[in-house]
Amino acid sequence: MRSPWVSQTIAIVAVLTGFVIAGHRLIPDIHGSGSLIDTAAPWLVLIVPVLGVGAILTRSRVAGLALIVPLLVWLAVFGSAWLPRGGGVTQLRVANQNVDAENPQPAQTVRALERTGADVIGLEEVTPASAPAIAATLDGRYPYHVEESTVQLWSRYRISDFTGVDLGLSWTRALRAQISTPYGAVTVYVVHLASARAGQTATRDSTMAALVNRVRSDASKRLVVIGDLNTASSDRVLGPLTNLLRDTQASAGSGLGFTWPSGFPLARPDHILFRGLTATASTVVETSGTDHRAITAGLRF
Repeated sequence: MRSPWVSQTIAIVAVLTGFVIAGHRLIPDIHGSGSLIDTAAPWLVLIVPVLGVGAILTRSRVAGLALIVPLLVWLAVFGSAWLPRGGGVTQLRVANQNVDAENPQPAQTVRALERTGADVIGLEEVTPASAPAIAATLDGRYPYHVEESTVQLWSRYRISDFTGVDLGLSWTRALRAQISTPYGAVTVYVVHLASARAGQTATRDSTMAALVNRVRSDASKRLVVIGDLNTASSDRVLGPLTNLLRDTQASAGSGLGFTWPSGFPLARPDHILFRGLTATASTVVETSGTDHRAITAGLRF
């Protein structure tokens, strides 16, 4: 089957796909649509096999060659995530988990975090129902613990200068504390930003802006932000924060590190960001009972 119209359409769609992958953050963000496109950007490469079938059926050389464009662009934008990175001695291991407010087995979830050997654990969506089981599980290994509403920080090392962080929500679900490690002090934020839905990102965006302002004004030499930011790694909304901090997955991970939904992760809304330290490792850990996978990172002073 030969059809110049079909082959031209395939070629045009292929080239446009390449442009969207490369410039997804430049597409106007109308009612949160730009954020949605940013989140989907790593998956746009799946259009290529579909177009490839059309190119084969039409036996079009032009359409076939056009498919190279989105493939090369995807490799340029996302392919470097699989290059070897990180390594070296880890002096501080950090973990984060959105426990899920409806979790039927929170103790089992955090027990998996404990097995990672993390020195510091951040938790989100801890409820009055799940808090006792979590405390009973972590108290032995992590003697220091602070909480603010539904977020918690657990540490093997002494915690001081603890305060809640108001990001403009109707209740405070972020905290800041200083942890005294054997290698030096580290300021840690545990954060759960507002949720984002298709066409409904304004509250998430405002909480992100508040977090950016708070981090920008924080004079701490070493600073780590961990939590569920409800913002994918490829989302433009994360840009102002990653201009101030480095991303452990981008610095020391392998792959894109997707964490949500846990059954078949499509995006990475969970993050460990840092400054004043060096990332040595970044991993994703499958845990039970929650809709998010956990993340861990190794850091060096």
